[in-house]
Amino acid sequence: MDRAQAQDWLKTAVAEARAGLAEGGVPIGAALYAADGTLLGRGHNRRVQDGDPSLHAETAAFRAAGRQRSYRGTTMVTTLSPCWYCSGLVRQFGISRVVIGEAETFRGGHDWLAAHGVEVVLLDDPECAAMMREFIRDRPALWNEDIGEG
Repeated sequence: MDRAQAQDWLKTAVAEARAGLAEGGVPIGAALYAADGTLLGRGHNRRVQDGDPSLHAETAAFRAAGRQRSYRGTTMVTTLSPCWYCSGLVRQFGISRVVIGEAETFRGGHDWLAAHGVEVVLLDDPECAAMMREFIRDRPALWNEDIGEG
Protein backbone atom coordinates (compact mmCIF):
# COMPACT_ATOMS: atom_id res chain seq x y z
CA MET A 1 0.00 0.00 0.00
CA ASP A 2 1.16 3.52 -0.78
CA ARG A 3 2.40 5.08 2.48
CA ALA A 4 1.01 8.53 1.59
CA GLN A 5 -2.45 7.01 1.12
CA ALA A 6 -2.15 5.18 4.44
CA GLN A 7 -1.18 8.43 6.20
CA ASP A 8 -4.13 10.21 4.60
CA TRP A 9 -6.59 7.52 5.71
CA LEU A 10 -5.09 7.59 9.20
CA LYS A 11 -6.30 11.21 9.54
CA THR A 12 -9.88 9.90 9.65
CA ALA A 13 -9.03 7.51 12.48
CA VAL A 14 -7.13 10.21 14.40
CA ALA A 15 -10.14 12.54 14.17
CA GLU A 16 -12.28 9.74 15.62
CA ALA A 17 -9.77 9.13 18.44
CA ARG A 18 -9.83 12.82 19.33
CA ALA A 19 -13.65 12.78 19.34
CA GLY A 20 -13.62 9.84 21.74
CA LEU A 21 -11.17 11.60 24.04
CA ALA A 22 -13.32 14.76 24.03
CA GLU A 23 -16.30 12.61 25.09
CA GLY A 24 -14.35 11.27 28.08
CA GLY A 25 -13.55 7.94 26.46
CA VAL A 26 -10.50 6.01 25.33
CA PRO A 27 -8.78 7.82 22.41
CA ILE A 28 -8.71 5.08 19.80
CA GLY A 29 -10.22 5.68 16.37
CA ALA A 30 -10.73 3.56 13.27
CA ALA A 31 -12.07 3.66 9.74
CA LEU A 32 -12.92 0.98 7.19
CA TYR A 33 -12.14 1.73 3.54
CA ALA A 34 -13.28 -0.14 0.42
CA ALA A 35 -10.77 -1.39 -2.14
CA ASP A 36 -11.54 1.67 -4.31
CA GLY A 37 -10.79 4.06 -1.42
CA THR A 38 -14.40 4.80 -0.49
CA LEU A 39 -14.88 5.37 3.22
CA LEU A 40 -17.35 2.70 4.34
CA GLY A 41 -17.47 3.49 8.05
CA ARG A 42 -15.68 5.26 10.85
CA GLY A 43 -15.88 5.20 14.62
CA HIS A 44 -14.13 5.40 17.95
CA ASN A 45 -13.90 3.46 21.16
CA ARG A 46 -17.20 4.03 23.01
CA ARG A 47 -16.81 1.60 25.91
CA VAL A 48 -17.13 4.39 28.48
CA GLN A 49 -19.72 6.51 26.69
CA ASP A 50 -22.11 3.61 25.96
CA GLY A 51 -21.18 1.30 28.83
CA ASP A 52 -20.54 -1.39 26.22
CA PRO A 53 -17.28 -3.31 26.70
CA SER A 54 -17.40 -4.61 23.13
CA LEU A 55 -17.56 -1.21 21.44
CA HIS A 56 -13.94 -0.83 20.42
CA ALA A 57 -12.99 1.60 17.65
CA GLU A 58 -12.61 -1.10 14.99
CA THR A 59 -15.98 -2.57 15.97
CA ALA A 60 -17.61 0.86 15.73
CA ALA A 61 -16.14 1.47 12.26
CA PHE A 62 -17.15 -2.03 11.15
CA ARG A 63 -20.72 -1.52 12.38
CA ALA A 64 -20.93 1.92 10.77
CA ALA A 65 -19.92 0.37 7.43
CA GLY A 66 -23.02 -1.79 7.48
CA ARG A 67 -23.44 -5.11 5.81
CA GLN A 68 -21.12 -5.78 2.87
CA ARG A 69 -21.29 -8.80 0.56
CA SER A 70 -17.58 -9.27 1.12
CA TYR A 71 -14.87 -7.49 3.06
CA ARG A 72 -12.07 -8.76 0.81
CA GLY A 73 -10.00 -5.87 -0.45
CA THR A 74 -11.05 -3.60 2.43
CA THR A 75 -8.65 -1.81 4.75
CA MET A 76 -9.17 -1.27 8.47
CA VAL A 77 -7.30 1.81 9.62
CA THR A 78 -6.76 2.17 13.36
CA THR A 79 -4.77 4.53 15.56
CA LEU A 80 -3.51 1.67 17.75
CA SER A 81 -2.44 -1.93 17.17
CA PRO A 82 -5.68 -3.94 17.29
CA CYS A 83 -6.34 -6.04 20.38
CA TRP A 84 -7.09 -9.75 20.04
CA TYR A 85 -10.84 -9.06 19.89
CA CYS A 86 -10.46 -6.63 16.99
CA SER A 87 -7.81 -8.79 15.31
CA GLY A 88 -10.35 -11.60 15.39
CA LEU A 89 -12.90 -9.36 13.67
CA VAL A 90 -10.40 -8.66 10.88
CA ARG A 91 -9.75 -12.39 10.39
CA GLN A 92 -13.39 -13.48 10.76
CA PHE A 93 -14.59 -11.19 7.98
CA GLY A 94 -11.57 -11.40 5.68
CA ILE A 95 -10.49 -7.77 5.86
CA SER A 96 -7.40 -7.69 3.64
CA ARG A 97 -5.29 -4.97 5.17
CA VAL A 98 -4.79 -3.17 8.49
CA VAL A 99 -3.12 0.23 8.71
CA ILE A 100 -1.90 0.93 12.24
CA GLY A 101 -1.01 4.36 13.59
CA GLU A 102 1.24 3.00 16.32
CA ALA A 103 2.13 -0.13 18.28
CA GLU A 104 4.52 1.43 20.79
CA THR A 105 2.04 1.92 23.65
CA PHE A 106 0.17 -1.35 23.02
CA ARG A 107 1.15 -4.30 20.88
CA GLY A 108 -1.98 -6.17 19.89
CA GLY A 109 -2.47 -8.98 17.42
CA HIS A 110 -1.02 -7.45 14.28
CA ASP A 111 1.88 -9.93 14.04
CA TRP A 112 -0.69 -12.76 14.19
CA LEU A 113 -2.71 -11.06 11.45
CA ALA A 114 0.39 -10.75 9.25
CA ALA A 115 1.22 -14.41 9.83
CA HIS A 116 -2.27 -15.26 8.56
CA GLY A 117 -2.07 -13.32 5.31
CA VAL A 118 -3.37 -9.90 6.32
CA GLU A 119 -1.27 -7.05 4.96
CA VAL A 120 -0.13 -4.93 7.92
CA VAL A 121 1.11 -1.37 7.47
CA LEU A 122 2.61 0.04 10.67
CA LEU A 123 3.09 3.80 10.40
CA ASP A 124 4.74 4.56 13.77
CA ASP A 125 2.84 7.84 13.82
CA PRO A 126 4.14 10.19 16.55
CA GLU A 127 0.76 11.91 17.02
CA CYS A 128 -1.00 8.60 17.71
CA ALA A 129 1.73 7.52 20.15
CA ALA A 130 1.70 10.86 22.00
CA MET A 131 -2.09 10.81 22.33
CA MET A 132 -2.02 7.31 23.87
CA ARG A 133 0.96 8.02 26.14
CA GLU A 134 -0.84 11.07 27.56
CA PHE A 135 -4.05 9.12 28.04
CA ILE A 136 -2.29 6.20 29.76
CA ARG A 137 -0.44 8.64 32.04
CA ASP A 138 -3.61 10.60 32.91
CA ARG A 139 -6.10 7.72 33.17
CA PRO A 140 -4.20 4.50 33.97
CA ALA A 141 -7.17 2.76 35.63
CA LEU A 142 -9.38 3.30 32.57
CA TRP A 143 -6.58 2.16 30.25
CA ASN A 144 -6.03 -1.02 32.26
CA GLU A 145 -9.78 -1.69 32.18
CA ASP A 146 -9.80 -1.22 28.41
CA ILE A 147 -7.01 -3.73 27.81
CA GLY A 148 -8.47 -6.24 30.25
CA GLU A 149 -5.98 -5.71 33.06
CA GLY A 150 -8.24 -3.59 35.29
